[in-house]
Amino acid sequence: MGRLFGTDGVRGKAGEYPLDRPTIRRLGAALARGLASPARFLSGRDTRESGAWIERELAFGIATQGGSLTGAGIIPTPAIAYLTPRMGYTAGVVISASHNPFEDNGIKVFSGAGEKFTEELEQHVESIMADQSWGLPSGEAPEVEQIDYRAEYLAHLRAILPNVEALQGKHLIVDCANGATTTIAPRLFQELGFEVRCIGCEPDGRNINLHSGSTAPQQLALAVVDGRHPLGIAYDGDGDRAIFVDERGQIVDGDAVMLMCARQMKREGRLKGNAVVATVMSNLGLEIGLRDAGIDIVRCPVGDKYVMEEMIRRDLSLGGEQSGHVIFSEYLFTGDGLATSLNVLRTMAATGRTLSDLASELTTYPQVLVNVRVDRKMDLNTVPDVASVISTVESRLAGNGRLLIRYSGTEPLLRIMIEGKDQREIAAWAEEIAGAVRQHLAAAV
Repeated sequence: MGRLFGTDGVRGKAGEYPLDRPTIRRLGAALARGLASPARFLSGRDTRESGAWIERELAFGIATQGGSLTGAGIIPTPAIAYLTPRMGYTAGVVISASHNPFEDNGIKVFSGAGEKFTEELEQHVESIMADQSWGLPSGEAPEVEQIDYRAEYLAHLRAILPNVEALQGKHLIVDCANGATTTIAPRLFQELGFEVRCIGCEPDGRNINLHSGSTAPQQLALAVVDGRHPLGIAYDGDGDRAIFVDERGQIVDGDAVMLMCARQMKREGRLKGNAVVATVMSNLGLEIGLRDAGIDIVRCPVGDKYVMEEMIRRDLSLGGEQSGHVIFSEYLFTGDGLATSLNVLRTMAATGRTLSDLASELTTYPQVLVNVRVDRKMDLNTVPDVASVISTVESRLAGNGRLLIRYSGTEPLLRIMIEGKDQREIAAWAEEIAGAVRQHLAAAV
């Protein structure tokens, strides 16, 4: 058996390995064996038709080891991260494949502290699964006990927006991607006093993320402009990320959200460490916008778990990705699309500014990406002709641009990314570097 856990839990096609019934049962049993006994799990799922049977098989496996699993129904991923420690569960389990199509599914595990399982814990569970000295009894997987915890999660969310009076009565469109936020988002905004229109709110088990949600916000953009709404919010299938549409129909991504929220949090004295964590893929404009506001940026590899680790290590309160996966550690150490929405609305209420006006603080710099096929992955500093060109380009950028060069982890490619003020200029510089690499490291065609 190869690695079971990937970068974001166990993923695959529902019904096929590793999401076939025997493997799911064994995973449930291994999780219960690997944690303190008797282990109590809280599960949540999105709207995929496979979610209910996967939950039953997990519960069956857990029960064989003296543990128990309680279902919280269809609920966003961050709700399980929030509820698990507060309701006294040993661990949380989310059954979702986020923004993937309905045929896929996944199992993501949270610790009793509400944080994603560490790689060490994942490897421990995999080693238990691989141990052939134990087996499982056969039998039909029974229905799972369900408890509705939505009121507790909603109360936690409402506290994020203390100045809601400044926004009450405003119209809002939410796109729930026919996913997990359908059970929470409309109710949350209605309770806060918004006039809410919901699209992507009719899940049928197969239409999750279909032409809707944060990866396909075009329908939302049209609806915002046609209805003359002040903003629209699109979530992904499991609700841990949010993308916004301003009143003009323009997409507002995670970089713009981090900049506007960082500035507001600094004004409110809530920006711990006076720094924001962003991945290497966040635009240079975010870095410059933060610098102009007197705020530092900390770069990390792509992936929300790396953002979270850096935030914990430095004790920071804000970090995220361009994709709309933003973490506000004051509320939770995982991305939460609804918490992100409320922080954006809080910023709008406090400043009295429109979303387009706030988003305009981010100047998105042109970006060029060139891939060069190589026959060997050498340290570029040891190739004088290549190192010389790189040094020249870096001096030209000098604080007004960014150069990122890295080898692909999965292909024989060198990736050259440059951001700067002039598209034509940076394209020429990227080609200079690529030319030097081709001359000295390129694979024979």
